[in-house]
Amino acid sequence: MAGAIASRMSFSSLKRKQPKTFTVRIATMDAEMEFSCEVKWKGKDLFDLVCRTLGLRETWFFGLQYTIKDTVAWLKMDKKVLDHDVPTEEPVTFHFLAKFYPENAEEELVQEITQHLFFLQVKKQILDEKIYCPPEASVLLASYAVQAKYGDYDPNVHKRGFLAQEELLPKRVINLYQMTPEMWEERITAWYAEHRGRARDEAEMEYLKIAQDLEMYGVNYFAIRNKKGTELLLGVDALGLHIYDPDNRLTPKISFPWNEIRNISYSDKEFTIKPLDKKIDVFKFNSSKLRVNKLILQLCIGNHDLFMRRRKADSLEVQQMKAQAREEKARKQMERQRLAREKQMREEAERTRDELERRLMQLKEEATMANEALMRSEETADLLAEKAQITEEEAKLLAQKAAEAEQEMQRIKATAIRTEEEKRLMEQKVLEAEMLALKMAEESERRAKEADQLKQDLQEARESERRAKQKLLEITSKSSYTQSMNSSTTALPTDLPSFNLISESLSFDFKDTDMKRLSMEIEKEKVEYMEKSKHLQEQLNELKTEIEALKLKERETALDILHNENASRGNSKHNTIKKVS
Repeated sequence: MAGAIASRMSFSSLKRKQPKTFTVRIATMDAEMEFSCEVKWKGKDLFDLVCRTLGLRETWFFGLQYTIKDTVAWLKMDKKVLDHDVPTEEPVTFHFLAKFYPENAEEELVQEITQHLFFLQVKKQILDEKIYCPPEASVLLASYAVQAKYGDYDPNVHKRGFLAQEELLPKRVINLYQMTPEMWEERITAWYAEHRGRARDEAEMEYLKIAQDLEMYGVNYFAIRNKKGTELLLGVDALGLHIYDPDNRLTPKISFPWNEIRNISYSDKEFTIKPLDKKIDVFKFNSSKLRVNKLILQLCIGNHDLFMRRRKADSLEVQQMKAQAREEKARKQMERQRLAREKQMREEAERTRDELERRLMQLKEEATMANEALMRSEETADLLAEKAQITEEEAKLLAQKAAEAEQEMQRIKATAIRTEEEKRLMEQKVLEAEMLALKMAEESERRAKEADQLKQDLQEARESERRAKQKLLEITSKSSYTQSMNSSTTALPTDLPSFNLISESLSFDFKDTDMKRLSMEIEKEKVEYMEKSKHLQEQLNELKTEIEALKLKERETALDILHNENASRGNSKHNTIKKVS
């Protein structure tokens, strides 16, 4: 009895010790994860778990977002997860997103995972038209997105139509021009081909560097009313607070940079912005929803803290992260250089092999032709020898006939002719015999000369045969040498022992000299970047001019018109904020 009671007590105590849990689903820009969370967990516990899972250390830019009653909200770090107004059914879903944006992505975003998450989020906002992007800049950004996904352009792999299924341009841009998908792909590919050699993280950073200069980048908009009841828009971003007309989200009417704001107070539904300059009037505005007011206050505090943090010396953690990032960048750069050298050597080896194979084929063709020429020479020599023999026999026969004719002439002369008629006939026969003997002598002489000429031709043919055999012997020796060279060269792409020597000589010990050299390279890259920026602007203007004739003016949106007006006045995001501050 006592044992049964003790066992029931131990079982009930074990049940009490097991914490109650619930399931949470976290959606990032490119993946979904599920976690089992304890009921007592606060927002920070869940947020830290997600960051550890992602390997993310630059946590201050991000947050966990959820939606309640059509209003965006962010998970509070010091409040229990289930104490938020989140849906009760499991799994409870949160979106892991960037809550605050950097002023300068290249200087502030250190980790590659941070850059990648920002790239995906900003790209989606541009495609969803939450950030306005002009058509020519949309094409350029699309080319960097293609570089990040596909790597270097290869015309043998990336053939016409390879971007047909990709979403690369906002629908607004596609509808604005009388251009087919093939025409857009052609223009994107032309720029994509120029990005050769950029790694994925470099292409994504170039994307962010262009996107951060767009007017709506990083701005959170809220509907507000001023003291007179006029409807306005409040924009909160990394630079400060901005007041817009509801119909113009590109150009603010008034801007309050964070360093010029003395205080932001919030009471009930009213916000008060007090500038540092007491001569400037206090700006007050109202927002209809309490949840929106809390969100505005959160964003103001977070952006102001980051604004001040940027203007102080980096913390030890950030310094360590930047040092690691520099070392990692240098290591990757050296690795890319090594791979580029190996690729170049492999290509050179393949070119040498192809050249040797081509030369071998040429030598084989020459050998075949030489063999055929030799066979023809032998046949010609045989024919000439046979003809010479026949001619010689004919000459002997003619000489014999000429001797017989001479004997006949002598016999006729010796014979006495009795009658005059016989004498005349005999004289005529003698004359004919003499003519025949003369002809026979001439023909014999000609045949003898022809026989001599045929002998000379036979001698030349045999000399030609000897030279052909000599050339064939030389070609055969060259072919055997080329085959041996070819076999050794063909093995090069697979073995490449020289590559092992190169890899063994590399060292990843970054000394002071390496860092100084890296600093000099960075300075050089800055100068090159300024030149590229100028070239880039020229290319954008060329593309804008090129596609302007295909634009359908009646399809221009209000933002298109406003952007064109700003561009014609020479207004950009930063100088506009300076003017209205």
